[in-house]
Amino acid sequence: METVLTQYMGTPDLWKLKTYRAHGGYRILEKALKEYQPDDLVTMVRDSGLRGRGGAGFPTGVKWGFLPKDNRPRYLICNADESEPGTFKDRLLLEENPHQVLEGLIISCYAVRVRLAFIYMRGEFFLGAKRMQAAIDEAYAAGYLGQHILGTDMQLDVLLHRGAGAYICGEETGLIESLEGKRAYPRIKPPFPANIGVFGMPTVMNNVETLANIPHIVERGVVWYNSIGPERNRGTRLFCVSGKVRTPGVYELPLGIPLRDIIFEHAGGLHEGRTLKAVIPGGGSARILTAEEAIQVNSDFDALQKAGSMGGSGGIMVLDDTVCLVQSTYIIAEFFHDESCGQCSPCREGTGWMEKILHRIEAGEGRPGDVDLLLHMGTNIFGRTICPLGDASVWPVESAINKFRAEFDHHIREKRCLPGTVSIL
Repeated sequence: METVLTQYMGTPDLWKLKTYRAHGGYRILEKALKEYQPDDLVTMVRDSGLRGRGGAGFPTGVKWGFLPKDNRPRYLICNADESEPGTFKDRLLLEENPHQVLEGLIISCYAVRVRLAFIYMRGEFFLGAKRMQAAIDEAYAAGYLGQHILGTDMQLDVLLHRGAGAYICGEETGLIESLEGKRAYPRIKPPFPANIGVFGMPTVMNNVETLANIPHIVERGVVWYNSIGPERNRGTRLFCVSGKVRTPGVYELPLGIPLRDIIFEHAGGLHEGRTLKAVIPGGGSARILTAEEAIQVNSDFDALQKAGSMGGSGGIMVLDDTVCLVQSTYIIAEFFHDESCGQCSPCREGTGWMEKILHRIEAGEGRPGDVDLLLHMGTNIFGRTICPLGDASVWPVESAINKFRAEFDHHIREKRCLPGTVSIL
């Protein structure tokens, strides 16, 4: 299978401009600036079918088209605040090939007529920040950033802004608040960032992997991109496979490939003597799939949504028969409680209550009625918060209970994990 974004991964010093240019780097930027008008590029990206790789899977070209046609300053933000549990593909791109991301960002800024862009990067990405800043400095020195880029009228400045490790900053309006120097409280929408974004101006926000796709679409065209993946799910995707597999890692594969192929062929399958129990297919906030569901579903956005889960951020977490579902659900609930910004009462209080109840069930102190209480709590959080973190905290708990209810009941009744499962706490 052809790789696109990871084609040159493993090349020594790929993160340096000299090496990137040796493999054709920034040649597509020159083509974009000299052969296309901005609106032509917006149309190209829309027709390619590229969907955002950050989690929501919204069509990128359509998102660009939401920017109002007025004379206000406008901004582009690269969301590099990768925080979703089980996801580590943006980190790979930032550390190993930052110029690919930067070239995609520059072309995108030309397409949507932006003169100032921000890269908001997760605070823990120390190496990624170092290499991206080096890439930005090299791009300025080479004339890819600044005034009169490559002898054209385009001008663009790019600022790298480092966050402080808050999951909520992955939500676009929370990120914008943080970028403005405020507490990262997500905003009520509407208005949407396309109209009122950072500093009150029109703003488009794209994920790292999304932007890395742009040079390849411009280089090889819409027809080529549409030849990869099923309808409405075009292109390759970086799947992050972790958990109980032989070879965890990042795998670039066509969208729509069967989930079972990702797990059992590319990630090496399970360890000897183990059987598949469940899969979380789109990061920690995705609804869990049983083994039977996982081996029958494809990996694209629409197929996973139809199966009752989501493609999310591409984080595939594989659970075998040694995993205690109560314990794994408790760990995820603990994460969401810790990462709630506290702005909305249902999320601020509800995530803590769910964590507390799951902890006592896992500790052998569960009470009759606890499982139903967890489900009831979920109905009082879901849909009642400003941003999706509240919903995201409910989905893993609700789906784990609905699909593995017997294991939760066993914990309460027997005061211990199912025989054969191993505690990691």
